[in-house]
Amino acid sequence: MQGLEEALAFAKGTADLSQYKIHVPEELDVKAIRKATGLTQQAFAMRFGFNLARLRDLEQKRTQPDSAIRAYLTVIRKDPEAVKKALAA
Repeated sequence: MQGLEEALAFAKGTADLSQYKIHVPEELDVKAIRKATGLTQQAFAMRFGFNLARLRDLEQKRTQPDSAIRAYLTVIRKDPEAVKKALAA
């Protein structure tokens, strides 16, 4: 019951966020995340707001994503349709 109440408070925006810790992975397989969506590099970049050259650099591990991009890619990996819906609004 407590977990349900916490989930509802979080969804309503009334939860004390200082009580929650988020995990942002140190490393991600950007290419695998993109391939799981079934999108080409160009389509993925356009849908999720990435610069195409930057996406290619990330996939080929020429550059490393900062923590904000890792968090964003984690959300895309877990629920790409939710991100698409949020960005379409």
